[in-house]
Amino acid sequence: MNALMKAIVQEEYGSADVLKLQEIEQPTAGPGEVLIRVQAAAVDAGVWHLMTGLPYLLRLMGFGLRKPRVRVRGREVSGHVVAVGDSVTRFQPGDEVFGFCESAFAEYASAPEDGFVLKPSNLSLQHAAAVPISATTALQALRDAGRVRPGQRVLVIGAAGGVGTFAVQLAKAFGAEVTGVCSTTKTELVRSIGADAVIDYTQEDFADRAHHYDLILDIAGNRSLSHLRRALAPRGTLVIVGGESEGRWFGGTDRVLRALLLSPFLRQRLCGLFAAERLKDLRTVVELIAAEEISPVIDRIHPLHELPQAIEHLRAGGARGKVLITP
Repeated sequence: MNALMKAIVQEEYGSADVLKLQEIEQPTAGPGEVLIRVQAAAVDAGVWHLMTGLPYLLRLMGFGLRKPRVRVRGREVSGHVVAVGDSVTRFQPGDEVFGFCESAFAEYASAPEDGFVLKPSNLSLQHAAAVPISATTALQALRDAGRVRPGQRVLVIGAAGGVGTFAVQLAKAFGAEVTGVCSTTKTELVRSIGADAVIDYTQEDFADRAHHYDLILDIAGNRSLSHLRRALAPRGTLVIVGGESEGRWFGGTDRVLRALLLSPFLRQRLCGLFAAERLKDLRTVVELIAAEEISPVIDRIHPLHELPQAIEHLRAGGARGKVLITP
């Protein structure tokens, strides 16, 4: 039997009460895998969806119909390599790495070496856990789906969240003029990371302004397509990055489906992003971090046993940047 470790285990779908701190068997590094001692793991909206099993579409996508297929949540991680499996060539014990990983809310985690990169010297190992999914999602939304170009006017809705804070910085790095949309308490944060202008959505409707945007990223929103299109330039692009709604079957994904059906009949381009975990994109992000063009924004750090509270804080919309968990 392998050594034991502490982890947050989920045996069924439901509220935060289904998350239990337990001792379970420590993973090993299989062929092509690395085993890391976890320094930190990040919480994102996907953690809540996989905890509750909502929308039901997630279950049909292979995450488990009646109960979670994977018992331990968490996919963004950083830590020290403690062992490597056969055929691993890129890492050795002692390396400081971060990347994509199954079952990160634990003391140890293992994953294929192609999911990890070495930590740049100007980024703390703990804060590195905030980067993998959120930064690469923002990159794919702007570069691949949005086709951003220098000089464009870009509107980032949800600019103070985990993906949004990276999107603002990346859009600036790509030479765009960036306007961020957020709530009153987060406006100074969004300005501090480089936004040229900030709209407080509790005081002003971004769609009522005289000017329009070449590219709009709507991150984890629920606004109607017609509302978003009012702020879009005649030949502008709307990228829907996730979404939240009360629908138990499709959640926010129904907006993406409607956008794809409507887009061929418009001069405006409407699309949704289904982000992929790609090593090449993570390497691009590392280069931008090393060049000090982007950096993670950390809201708070919770110990492992406070994962339920961290998820509830994120779900309530209070997070300013990323929420981290440390074993």
